[in-house]
Amino acid sequence: MMYFNISTFRQFIGLGFSIIFFLFSLSLAGLTLQEIWHGLTGTENLIGAFVKAINIAVIALAIFELGLVVNKEYGETEDDHILIVLRRTVPRFVSIVCIALVLEGLLLVIKYSQLELAGNLYYPVAIIIAASLLLMSLGVFLRFSNQSEEEAYEHAAHDLSAQASHAPIRSARGKTLQEI
Repeated sequence: MMYFNISTFRQFIGLGFSIIFFLFSLSLAGLTLQEIWHGLTGTENLIGAFVKAINIAVIALAIFELGLVVNKEYGETEDDHILIVLRRTVPRFVSIVCIALVLEGLLLVIKYSQLELAGNLYYPVAIIIAASLLLMSLGVFLRFSNQSEEEAYEHAAHDLSAQASHAPIRSARGKTLQEI
């Protein structure tokens, strides 16, 4: 009968998703270069092309960070405390998403101002407010999880010391002291 290891399956699926995110990020980086090329050759307005390129590049960076997070969470076997991993990965991802949202909101403000569509300014303002609420929520998460992270480090150190105290002491030949 074939043995099914859930950890290996989890790593395989995590690696697959992270590769998908990395490839998608790479394709968006190519689109960024294409937008810059269109701006330089005069196919599109130079400023508009550069603003689009920056927007696409920020989204590509967010997707790349998501691929890193998925690879870290599911692709590796190290068993850090979940709060420690979250405090390392969530702020990077959320900050990039906030940057993308604010940039999109500012682009819409510029676009609607140029087209004299002042009645549609509610949408970009709502996007910018949502990004600021997301950033404030990240600050609250980091503030409240700071104390829990210290407790997680203490808990991990206690687990390591407990494992070390119960493990048999081995000699240079690999035998325990009871066997000698």
